[in-house]
Amino acid sequence: MKKLILFCGAFILLVSFTTLNISRKAVGGGFTSMKVDTLFQDKISIRAILIDKNKVWYGGDNSRFGYFDLDKKEKFEEHIYRDTLKLEFRSIAQTSKDIFLLSVSNPALLYSVSKKTMKVKLVYKEVNPKVFYDSMQFWNDKEGIAIGDPTEDTFSVVITRDGGETWTKLLSDKLPTNSTGETAFAASNTNIVVNGDDTWLVSGGKKARVFYSPDKGKTWKVSDTPIVQGKAMTGIFTADFYDSKHGFIAGGDYDLPNKKSDNKAFTKDGGKTWELIGQDMGFGYASCVQYVPGGNGREIICVGSEGIQYSQNGGENWMQLSTDSKLFTIRFVNRNTAIAAGHNKIVRLTFK
Repeated sequence: MKKLILFCGAFILLVSFTTLNISRKAVGGGFTSMKVDTLFQDKISIRAILIDKNKVWYGGDNSRFGYFDLDKKEKFEEHIYRDTLKLEFRSIAQTSKDIFLLSVSNPALLYSVSKKTMKVKLVYKEVNPKVFYDSMQFWNDKEGIAIGDPTEDTFSVVITRDGGETWTKLLSDKLPTNSTGETAFAASNTNIVVNGDDTWLVSGGKKARVFYSPDKGKTWKVSDTPIVQGKAMTGIFTADFYDSKHGFIAGGDYDLPNKKSDNKAFTKDGGKTWELIGQDMGFGYASCVQYVPGGNGREIICVGSEGIQYSQNGGENWMQLSTDSKLFTIRFVNRNTAIAAGHNKIVRLTFK
């Protein structure tokens, strides 16, 4: 959804490895401290990242994409020029051979980038005044999915079955109907979660619901959630699943970022039913949540309006690890290492 506010500031390109150690009293086990290494700073907004072995790929504003090599400690950046358009890439996904970048607004442009040669190829284009794509994921090396705001009465869903060479938009009669004012948010490329053949899409705005497909986008069902809804900037902004049954959704009210109620919920039945948790605890508005690898579905990290928060009991209690509110998205490299990005920077987080 295009109304998310992006922070802009004048930054001089600065590659650094500034280290910050933050320690807090743990809730009762799990992580007790976190170290922050700044990998690079620049005048850029980054809401889409992925981990590819030793590389952190990113999509940003002003038609930029690139990667940071964690081994060589070097950044590579390139632009995709399209007429005079300043593209903003808030969706990124990968196969073994290619990176895929999807721009948000009209015209929606989806590019493949060869990991080997860096050759850029336009593989999908959609022109519509209402078009706005929010998230993208691949199930496997051949099949992938992207979700966008409704241009008619359902989500815009495009799917590839040939490794990203061609993409087809699903017909509206193949998808559940969206309510008036129900949309999605391009906050952190976490509107889509895939696990095996299972797929979950999350919505916000006038409704906050979870759309589920058991067969890689062929059929769909939709479930209600108790997350705050009813206004344009309320609802589910982010989701993650630890396995096929256990999932977590978060978001809230973007205009009331410190409101900590009705903004986080969990499921134990694959998304059929959702229950609020952590009422008046932890964070307010959430941009991105991720399960900690090896945390048995109990450990969760959140980045959002109140910095970096950590729960080791499924979201009931939260410990603040950082007050940095300028991080929008996070992905784990392994249990103790994650990469986060946002306003003008990418950082490495080391949990202990």
